[in-house]
Parts: sequence; C-alpha cells; structure tokens
Amino acid sequence: MQTRGLVASHPAHVQATGLDPTLTPWRDKLEQLLGLGRRAGADLVEVFLETTDHLNLLAEQDRITSVSPAFSMGAGLRVFRGDRDGFVSTNDLSESGLLKALEQALAMLGLDLSSASKAHLSNFSGLGEFRDFSVGKTDWLGRAPDLDLCTQRLLDGTAVLQRLGQHLEVRRGSYARDWQEVLVAASDGTFARDIRLHQSSGLSVLAADGDHRASIGRRYGSTDRPDDLQSWDLEASAADVCQSASTMLRADYVDGGQMPVVLANRFGGVIFHEACGHLLETTQVERGTTPFADRIGETIAHPAVTAIDEGLSQGAFGSIAMDDEGMESQRTVLIENGVLQRFLSDRAGELRTGHPRTGSGRRQNHGFAAASRMRNTYIAAGPHSPEELISSTDKGLYCKSMGGGSVGPTGQFNFSVEEGYLIENGTLGRPVKGATLIGEAKEVMPRISMCADDLDLAAGFCGSVSGSVFVTVGQPHIKVDSITVGGR
Repeated sequence: MQTRGLVASHPAHVQATGLDPTLTPWRDKLEQLLGLGRRAGADLVEVFLETTDHLNLLAEQDRITSVSPAFSMGAGLRVFRGDRDGFVSTNDLSESGLLKALEQALAMLGLDLSSASKAHLSNFSGLGEFRDFSVGKTDWLGRAPDLDLCTQRLLDGTAVLQRLGQHLEVRRGSYARDWQEVLVAASDGTFARDIRLHQSSGLSVLAADGDHRASIGRRYGSTDRPDDLQSWDLEASAADVCQSASTMLRADYVDGGQMPVVLANRFGGVIFHEACGHLLETTQVERGTTPFADRIGETIAHPAVTAIDEGLSQGAFGSIAMDDEGMESQRTVLIENGVLQRFLSDRAGELRTGHPRTGSGRRQNHGFAAASRMRNTYIAAGPHSPEELISSTDKGLYCKSMGGGSVGPTGQFNFSVEEGYLIENGTLGRPVKGATLIGEAKEVMPRISMCADDLDLAAGFCGSVSGSVFVTVGQPHIKVDSITVGGR
C-alpha cells in the first residue's frame, strides 16, 4: 500500500496526481484496507481521503491586514458494527499510517486485526464501479484568482465603500477560497471522487456619528465558479451596505412585544435553517432532541409552507455533486403544504433511525466523521407578492436583513434584526434597531401564513457535530402572524 503519486508540496501537483484512481493504484490499496476491516468483524468500513487548498484574505481600510493560506492532506476511517461506530483520522497516508488508523477505529468497537478470519471475507466482494464526479473540474484551482487579483479586488471594494459611505469608521473586505479533492471508498462497494471549489466574499462597515452606531455586512458565496471573484459587482454590493448603514445609523430603538412580522427573502431563511432545519436531521432524531421525531405524515407547519433541502442548484454555496459518503446529491422535500415528509439522513442516521439516506452525509474535512447536514435549505415560493404581505399587516415589523443569533437544542431561538422597519397601517414606516426575534420552531412554523413569489438564496456556514460546512439558506418574503419581538 505505497502512496506513490500523492504529492502535498504544491497544489498543482495535488490536482494532477492526487486522488485520481486512474493515475494511482488507490483501488488496490483501499480494497486491501477495507478487506482487513471486514475480516476483523466490522459490518462496514469507510475511508474518506482528502486534499485541500485554502486561502483567506482580509482588507481593512486601505490595506491587506491578513493573508492565510493552508494546505492539507489526510484520511478519515470509520468502522461500523451493529449500531455503533468508531472513527479515526490521520495525516499519515503511508501503509503503516492507514493500518494504524484502522486498528484504532476497530479497537473502539472491541475488534482487532490480529483476530481477522476468513469467515468474513466473502462479505466483501471488492469496490464497485468508480464514479468520477470531478470530470471537467481538474483545472478549477488553476483558474481561481491568484493572490494579486484577490488583493486588488478587496482593496477596490474598500475604496468604493469610502466613496459611497458616510461616517464610516471601519471598512472591511474579505475573501475565502476553499478547493477540495475527495475520494470515498466503502466496503458496500462505494467508490467515488469529486473536486469542489467554494468561494466567498464580503463587505462590511461600522458607521458612527456621536452616540449613534450602525454595523452592517453582506456576504456572498458560490460553488464551482472559478471566475466568481472577477465578476463580483463591487459597486452594487458597496451601495447596498452603505445605504443600510446610513439608514440604520440614526434609527430609533424598537418597542418590544408580540406582533406580526414580515421577513425578507434570502438571508431571512437563516431562522428556518437554524430553528427547524437542524431538527429535521437524523442526528437530532438519534439524540432524542427533536420534537418532530415521530411526526412523519403529520402537520407541523402552516399549509402555506413547503420546505426543501437539496444539493443541486447550480452555483449555490451548499450544492454538492456527491456527499462525503460518496452518495450522489438529490432534492429532498422536508415539508409539503405543512406536512412533514422526510428527515435528512446519512449512513449512521439510516442505520440507527431507519430513515433512508438522502445524500446529506457531510463533514468539514477528514478530521470529522460525516453526519446528516443541510445543503441548500429553503422555504419554497408562494403565490403572493411581497407588497401583499406588508399590506395585510396593520401593525408589525419588517425585517429586511438578519444578524446573528442562537438556537437551543430543541428549536428555541433568538435572532437579532440587522435592518428593520415598522409596518403601520399596511405600509413601511420608520427604521428601527435593537429588535430580536424570539420563539420556538414548533410554535412559529404553524404561524407562517403567507409566502411571496420572490424566492432567493444566501450563502452561509453551518457548524454542527461534523464541523463547519458550506450551506445556502433561503426563502421568499414570508409573514409570521405572531412572534415575540424583543426590544428596548
């Protein structure tokens, strides 16, 4: 099990001779490793191999203040026996390194390579047909923007902020590129490879005038688009940020209470993602922390709500050709007309809960075992216009953009409103700040009574048991009939 062909010193070499089984004898190496694990008594053995190339830059005011490149290569080995599993990661891809990792994972389940017997050999017939999702992607890293271009674009961005903004104390631009090549093999025959390219960029400002403060930021992200940074409309992005900062700088503080709320599209979907989406992952079913565990086929939301998770939208930040267990991506309807249809499930979730896999096994890198995770998650468009939602609200709050928040283990949440406006007599009124939306998923979902026809998506990052992964949140404008608004 030699590692000839694995070159970690330069990303171009990794790209050309890394995890491509047609160039290196990975099939033979992996079949030997998987066979040993099966003969030792494991029901299933999985190997996740990875090479990565990361770059992060930060511009503050008119200079670059941080450049952070990172390169890595490693493997994650997971073994299953019954409903238990053991996971070990390693950066040592030599024969001895991979064998040691396998031994450690087996030992977690009370298994030992020295006791391997031929009795289990017939249960592993070798890897299946190789599925290569990386076709047409091998030049992506070379086509991604180099350091000089990244630097110039960010400095251009902070310069536009300076030109368009007022009372700006801080101007920031950021960029991150994440290139990843993965190879997945498992003793059920899975054998698949993919190359991914995620890029994200953002602008943010802190405006201040006397005692008045406003902090506004916007982030954009895409997958599988090497030229994305070059095509970024800096003028439009900076104008959006500066306009919001100017509006919110002297906004009054909101008076809290129970009221109807209209949530804007795009990043407004973060509340559904955090408060409800996580509760529809089999990870939560296994832990017994979701109130929806036994409610497949039951109404858990207003009939106006249909919610979807998928990995197929072209260019979306959460899209994946295959998940980190080698399963092809798909579209999963979670809620249809208010009725719970499915949970998001990975290999372990299917084993322990019975919910079939949905191509949702994801992990940050080889240092994590895969778990059921969201991809592009959104509430589907409805029949109304955004204006109809606002005009149907006599007195309430319009949330144009959301800030940070927190979510409890069973769906309790609170999210700050970055930019908000009062709704008075069915029309938008004065801007307000300091608003916080407080609620619980099982109570709020039945109160989403209207969905507009302007579905849009926004890029984000999601942290959970398998690390931080790229996701998309989204929704059209939606109306929540009643929710607690925290204020001054």
